[in-house]
Amino acid sequence: MIHQRFPRFILFLLFLFAFIVPLGFVIMALWNNILVDLLHLPLINFWQALGLFALSRILFGGFPGKSWGRHRGQRRDLEEMRSKWFNMSPEEKKQFKQNLRDRFGRGPATASPEPPVTE
Repeated sequence: MIHQRFPRFILFLLFLFAFIVPLGFVIMALWNNILVDLLHLPLINFWQALGLFALSRILFGGFPGKSWGRHRGQRRDLEEMRSKWFNMSPEEKKQFKQNLRDRFGRGPATASPEPPVTE
């Protein structure tokens, strides 16, 4: 069993090396040739370029397979909610809004508060 997985592991490492190394050099070259002159930032080395790439993926993009799939699912959910909303009757919309107000503590929906009773 170990013998069957060994070539697959080697292929994975080769693919990773063939993808990550050029990507690190491209990021380093772009940073050093554009941002150093434009914004007077310091030069970076290969490892700093890879760290910058990892940080940007974490902060802005996530990693493939997790965040990209989630965004597609959110878009589909939004479309389903939108279609449900447009197919609701005015009474159903009013009831839905009231349920949201009750759930999130905004209180009952009134046009204007009732004036206090004075005697």
